[in-house]
Amino acid sequence: MSHITRSSQLPEQPETETEPHPDADTATGTPADAEPETGPEPGTSAPEADAIARTDDTEADGTVRTDDVETDGTVGAGALESDEGDAASEGEGDGDGVPETAPADADGGDGRSEKADADGDGGLSEKADADADGDGGVSEKAAGGRGGLRGRLAKYPQAARIVTVGTTVLAGALVLFGLLVPNKLERLEFGAFVRIPAEGVLLAALLLALPPKPRRITSYVVGALLGLVTILKFVDMGFYSVMARPFDLVLDWILFENAADWVKESFGRSGEIFALVAVVVLVIALLVLMTLAVARLTDVMVRHRPVATRTTLVLGTAWITCVTLGVQFTDVPVASQMNATIVQNRVDQVQASLHDGQIFAKQASVDAFADTPPDQLLTGLRGKDVLFTFIESYGRTAIDDPAMSKEIDSVLSEGTSGLKSAGFSSRSGWLRSPVTGAGSWLAHSTFLSGLWIKNQQRYRSLTTSDRNTLTKYFQKTGAWDTVGIVPGVRRAWPEGKFFGLDRIYDSEHLGYNGPYFSWTPVPDQFSLGAFERLEHGKKDRKPMMAEIILASSHNPWAPIAHMIDWNDLGDGSVYNQIKKEGKDPKEVWKNPESVRREYRNAIEYSLHSLTQYVEKYGDKNTVLVFLGDHQPVPTVTAGSTSRDVPVAIVAKDPKVLDRISDWGWTDGLKPAKNAPEWRMDTFRDRFMTAYGPHPGTAASTSTP
Repeated sequence: MSHITRSSQLPEQPETETEPHPDADTATGTPADAEPETGPEPGTSAPEADAIARTDDTEADGTVRTDDVETDGTVGAGALESDEGDAASEGEGDGDGVPETAPADADGGDGRSEKADADGDGGLSEKADADADGDGGVSEKAAGGRGGLRGRLAKYPQAARIVTVGTTVLAGALVLFGLLVPNKLERLEFGAFVRIPAEGVLLAALLLALPPKPRRITSYVVGALLGLVTILKFVDMGFYSVMARPFDLVLDWILFENAADWVKESFGRSGEIFALVAVVVLVIALLVLMTLAVARLTDVMVRHRPVATRTTLVLGTAWITCVTLGVQFTDVPVASQMNATIVQNRVDQVQASLHDGQIFAKQASVDAFADTPPDQLLTGLRGKDVLFTFIESYGRTAIDDPAMSKEIDSVLSEGTSGLKSAGFSSRSGWLRSPVTGAGSWLAHSTFLSGLWIKNQQRYRSLTTSDRNTLTKYFQKTGAWDTVGIVPGVRRAWPEGKFFGLDRIYDSEHLGYNGPYFSWTPVPDQFSLGAFERLEHGKKDRKPMMAEIILASSHNPWAPIAHMIDWNDLGDGSVYNQIKKEGKDPKEVWKNPESVRREYRNAIEYSLHSLTQYVEKYGDKNTVLVFLGDHQPVPTVTAGSTSRDVPVAIVAKDPKVLDRISDWGWTDGLKPAKNAPEWRMDTFRDRFMTAYGPHPGTAASTSTP
């Protein structure tokens, strides 16, 4: 480390100064090979000791300073801290710019050498404490107006002080935010930030105890880790808001692609790009700023070690006391250990996710109908057209929530009556979905496979296996043509072959030339009309098994199509005007109540489309099984933790419903509150047992 002397500028030393060392440099009065002085030598006279022990508060010429700024406006060396805390005086020899033997101020201040100039030139020692790279102190050039931020701040000492204090305060606020911010939006309130984080107390104690170099490295590592944990909390907020569960570090990465597609279809390409850029900037900014903030606070603690130590002890004692007494503020425990809990939960989650594949493979190997001869499968439905129809986001909330139950009840009652007038009867119950808020394909595959498909890893394992799904068993019999109506699919879907579908009609093959309704590619009524035109309405065809996915009730529920005359569907161009008359999703999502209202309207539209289709086009051989795939997002469920969805079977032939008379389901399309609640993965085996050669036989089920 080089020191820049100022021999040519120093005035004549006052007589009260100590005599120079015999070997001292004649220009500086300092021994050429000596370290900066740390105090008077033993035996020094009282006047000499007073001169040496003089603090930065009073210069030899009577100039009085407060900390870093002299009364004449000259900036002391300690005022110009480097961004990395290089002016920290704890005697660190790790590049802080302060000799290890240099003592700190009596008040734990800026760590300047106690030997100050006697001419009041700014409190610089004769050997300036510079950084290892030469820019940590105020050199001759800096004093003469060196360029850059430090040079400018040297001219404005009050501004320099404000910048220094302000930066430290912001660093502390950012670190405290990272430690205390919850991972759920509903917990983001004032009380969440009036807590004592155990992790912060422990980390402060650790950083104070470490030697200089390990401490600096540890501060960077801790800052980066705290930044990552904060990012994870933000991601959790999104997952809890949509799927009512935290982010899975192993299995959920693919869902970001689905999220990007949803943003693109809901808010356009520009909205997608803006969202992606914002996410990338936020991630980088959090990592960098959190790392710098922790490093800065570490330097401040070291510079004020006595105060920092006492504060850490007080906070640690307070945390233990609050835990012992169960102290709370606005129903939130004052003593927090949230970050440690989140990290531990993630460790457990990762371990479980890594072993989940083995568990699932064992479950998938069990199939009660794998060895059943094809001619004995589904004998109770031979000659029937069986339509398995999923209604997007049709959850129990739509029926139970008082804010929407009145309107939905009216639609279901109207549907039940209309179907009865057309000669149809119906039964309904509840199924528990493996997902909520999103992940429709996981629910569909659970319902059809008889396995609990709760994550993408299980879905991939399923669709690359030889497992027989409900639809594939229909195909296996050879008694049905199997068809898929999947308007939500807009790209290659190789899984269709796995599900045993002979023909698949996605959004590009339904003959639709109308507009998208946000995410929804094709309105439900048009999808059903296309099914009638392309498949169901054909003459001289085999019995048909169809999987139909109705997507109009998909988030964001704006704009929504409305029912029109079936003969006016055409190629879908009629929907251009209907979309223009609809609502803007950006406006709808400004208010949770408007979101819930539009969700209700979307479910009404989907139910009307389906029931009116059966009334108009159904016949004596029509058997309709329809259900919701999962509950809507928490914005709609308003705190409900239920994962139940309604399920109903509609048929004109009374023998079809007689086969399920022992299920205990409710008459009509609306299941009673106390109707049976089954897990969705149990439906396949129950259904195949009821409509097989031996109805009532107990069926094996899987365990998640």
